[in-house]
Amino acid sequence: MISQLIEAPGAGEIRQYRMLINGKLVEARSGKTLESINPYTGRVWAVVPEAGDEDVDVAVQAARTAFDEGPWGRMTGTERARLMRRLADLIAENAEHLATIESTDNGKLRREMNGQLKAIPEWFYYFAGAADKIHGETIPSDKPNFFIYTRREPIGVVGAILPWNSPLLLLAFKLAPALAAGCTFVIKPAEQTPASTLEFARLFTEAGFPPGVFNVITGFGPTTGRTLVRHPRVDKVAFTGSTETGKEVMKGAADHLARVTLELGGKSPNIVFDDADLNATTNGVIAGIFAATGQTCIAGSRLFVHESIPDALVSRLAERARTIKLGDPLDPATEMGPVAFKEQLAKIKSYIDISQQEGAQLVCGGKQPADPSLRDGYFIEPTILTQVDNSMRVAREEIFGPVLSVFSFSTEAEVIAQANDTQYGLAAGVWTRDGQRAHRVAHAIRAGTIWINAYRVLSFNVPFGGYKMSGIGRENGLEALHEYTQVKAVWVELEGQTRDPFTLG
Repeated sequence: MISQLIEAPGAGEIRQYRMLINGKLVEARSGKTLESINPYTGRVWAVVPEAGDEDVDVAVQAARTAFDEGPWGRMTGTERARLMRRLADLIAENAEHLATIESTDNGKLRREMNGQLKAIPEWFYYFAGAADKIHGETIPSDKPNFFIYTRREPIGVVGAILPWNSPLLLLAFKLAPALAAGCTFVIKPAEQTPASTLEFARLFTEAGFPPGVFNVITGFGPTTGRTLVRHPRVDKVAFTGSTETGKEVMKGAADHLARVTLELGGKSPNIVFDDADLNATTNGVIAGIFAATGQTCIAGSRLFVHESIPDALVSRLAERARTIKLGDPLDPATEMGPVAFKEQLAKIKSYIDISQQEGAQLVCGGKQPADPSLRDGYFIEPTILTQVDNSMRVAREEIFGPVLSVFSFSTEAEVIAQANDTQYGLAAGVWTRDGQRAHRVAHAIRAGTIWINAYRVLSFNVPFGGYKMSGIGRENGLEALHEYTQVKAVWVELEGQTRDPFTLG
């Protein structure tokens, strides 16, 4: 039974998971496993298989067969939608359980995970509603003896690779439009956070999808992930992660000309003008950089403050940052949990050190908390740096942690130039009461998402993606359906006439 995906461990035992391939729960053929560490305790809490090349091949072949020969490929959009709605219902019913698993795996607040899991069903409801509305067009012909129409068809087998910060939400970004389009899926979650995706697989199967439509393999990125990306029977690769890894993914997919969607890194600017509501701005800046322990691609890590108000805003931010409650992510009172894994903590600490060597001033944070109850976890204090300029590494490179760099500006033109002086272009925030200026700046910033007097808000029906080195393609909204379909043109000759076979018709 798929419900035995977790092998019912007793209290304090390590959970043992298996992969889902072609509707069956399986170990890796090599027998190898990898461990998942709880970042709050620093201890192993789950063990999953480490898939090898043969496991990847079997999973891709299962998805290929399900697409080419199984019942899924013959289903109408209406039939696919019915299964998607059932899946959404199951996610809603199991939201709290999935939130706990994900919080245990990656250290993000359970209260945030609760919010995400309660929202995720909406992705599947929304795209279920689109599944029977994917259609082509008729095209007026310049040749009167031809009738021409187009079909929008599923692209085929999708190989998807997830990051460790929000696995299930970012899975929904990819899976919901792909299912609506009629694709099949092989998913590899991050090696640091594989458990929630394996839990999700149980619900997917219970919803009644045919075997092979959805497959989960677990393993390391440079091995399992690389094999999946390079597999010649994968038609499309959907990746969320760092820009450097995204480049490698794109190169691997290019070997067999698989299409790609890449949602990559960011160094997003939060721009505060002198007429901004400082209470709302303070709250928004905190949400943009310290929520999720700063481990989000859209983090507002660069704060540009008008030269007339930097002290007033920074003092408010520092006061609030010092009171942020660090602790157990499963505790409803906790406001910031640990970093997801040990190596990421070391990276964040190194950037804080580098910033001060380059001349930045540490206003608050910058070290691991002294609280002995947190000593086993991967914690770092909320950190604010001032006297930062765009030449510093802390201003140019993605840190992926709770580190805020503060800049000062004098004119609108100056801040637009500074905000755009980055290789990234994922998101930005603009804080002002001047509606005309808000729109001018939003239009001038080269980024895929702009918030005005808000930050860190997403929805299933709004396209999301990046400019420049922040990625290729769009997730969410009806735009996402184009990423999982391709257009076929059909020419129908109407009169039975013959023509010169040696000239173009």
